[in-house]
Amino acid sequence: MRQVVLDTETTGIGEGHKIIEIGCIELIDRKFTGRQYHQYVNPQRLVDPEAMEVHGISDEFLQDKPLFANIANDFIDFISGGQLVIHNAPFDVGFMDREFGQLSGYPKTADICTILDTLVLARKMHPGQRNSLDALCRRYGIDNSHRELHGALLDSEILADVYLLMTGGQTNLILDSAASSQGKEGVVASAVKIDAAMASQLKAWGVSEIEQKEHDSVLELLTNKSEGPLWSK
Repeated sequence: MRQVVLDTETTGIGEGHKIIEIGCIELIDRKFTGRQYHQYVNPQRLVDPEAMEVHGISDEFLQDKPLFANIANDFIDFISGGQLVIHNAPFDVGFMDREFGQLSGYPKTADICTILDTLVLARKMHPGQRNSLDALCRRYGIDNSHRELHGALLDSEILADVYLLMTGGQTNLILDSAASSQGKEGVVASAVKIDAAMASQLKAWGVSEIEQKEHDSVLELLTNKSEGPLWSK
């Protein structure tokens, strides 16, 4: 399966604002391929001061960059046929569709790609919690201390790590053909496949001597006050 983790930076939010940076990271079968797409874009309008405080991209920097019309074909070639993985997809896709819509004969994003919104996924997995990209980095132990400002390519790289960790713990059932041939009474063998990207970043937690003593004290208290915890029987 081919996935493209994508992020954009813009001149601001709302109507009339434009894309100024696109960053994409390619995954195939949940593995980094090394292919990426990165492009700055001249929006032909000023960047809002509030937006520049977020991403640090100035009007002067963008003056000699190509227009979206000049990079649209290469961008479409990179994302076409893949599944886009985006955090808060309606924001980025909305901007992309407005840019495509200003060009004659260009499709909407959903016509050439499927879209997975990691913000929606995170809210289902962690209801009632903060699910910004920074919050997810803290939750999954991803170091983003080098991220002083937002940038489309850097944020897509971070999002790729977050996405793989969010989804890497899910299990894949592998049917054993010999067992399944026994019919409904047969035993179906299964295995848990842990994504290598997740396994390499998992933290091993041990129990200190002090914590073990405190645990033993609580168990002793429970035993003295009752018949003891069920799991000790």
